[in-house]
Amino acid sequence: MSKSGMLDLAAGVGGKIDKSDVLSAVDTYEKYHTCYGGEEQERKSNYTDMVNKYYDLVTSFYEFGWGESFHFAPRWKGESLKESITRHEHFLALQLELKPGHKVLDVGCGIGGPLREISRFSSTSITGLNNNEYQITRAKELNRIAEVDKTCSFVKADFMNMPFPDCTFDAAYAIEATCHAPDVYESYKEIYRVLKPGQCFAAYEWCMTDSYDPSNRDHQKIKAEIELGNGLPEIRFTRQCLEALEKAGFEVLWEKDLTMDSPVPWYLPLDTNHFSLSSFRLTALGRLITRNMIKTLEYIGLAPKGSQRVQGFLEKAAEGLVKGGRTEIFTPLYFFVARKPRST
Repeated sequence: MSKSGMLDLAAGVGGKIDKSDVLSAVDTYEKYHTCYGGEEQERKSNYTDMVNKYYDLVTSFYEFGWGESFHFAPRWKGESLKESITRHEHFLALQLELKPGHKVLDVGCGIGGPLREISRFSSTSITGLNNNEYQITRAKELNRIAEVDKTCSFVKADFMNMPFPDCTFDAAYAIEATCHAPDVYESYKEIYRVLKPGQCFAAYEWCMTDSYDPSNRDHQKIKAEIELGNGLPEIRFTRQCLEALEKAGFEVLWEKDLTMDSPVPWYLPLDTNHFSLSSFRLTALGRLITRNMIKTLEYIGLAPKGSQRVQGFLEKAAEGLVKGGRTEIFTPLYFFVARKPRST
């Protein structure tokens, strides 16, 4: 199960970074971003360092507030956040038509929440690819606890340069992960390479919609807040993802922004005007309690210096996500299924 206590959260801040270096890591990470004077090209050029620092800093916060699966989901009325996340993962498995015995790749697997759920649901063997050592350490521990460590494994590597032979996998998916790629075409091309001919790749992408106006300062600010709080080099338009898929050689079977059919707004868990007992830690009161506890734990030395700063940019990201959702200029649920042709 996920680490759920406040002390677990505090101890995990910084991941594999030495606790005395957390504050300087926060400084470095923030300076990559527009909100602090950073530029997009610098984020792309240094994406490995930026994304690794991001996940070292935030993983324990994510696990504390969100659980083991770090992603959004379309949600039905009367459905809890956890239930919607599970259904969302099952939906992906069904769209890929996963079968027992399939060898599947999870591109950017986090701490493996979706991997474990999809593996049990579909009776498949899944390899999780992740370039963050701390997350892989957590993922292996959680696999052992869930008793899926015999069928699911992890490889530490960059998804821009995968250490797998051509035509290795029967299916591949990415859940809100390839948004971290500095070049989405290059990431899709690598996924295409390791897929067997005739097999499919499905993904949920973070994208700006056609409602985004690059000349609108409010829109620019929302985009910058989301990039800062989520370790993104840039946020692409949905059409750019489609163009990159086709350029990489995929046949796009279908694509849709799933936020359009969600009866409950996808950003509701982050909306401070919303109260939920089942997602209490994400509410305004829950965040206030967490903020004060982190402040206290940092003051007495149980949380590393810089922990409050991490929570600060995560809260800024939450504000940006809510505003992005309300204005409909951003979606974390742009979904597609694409197939590698049988003859390549």
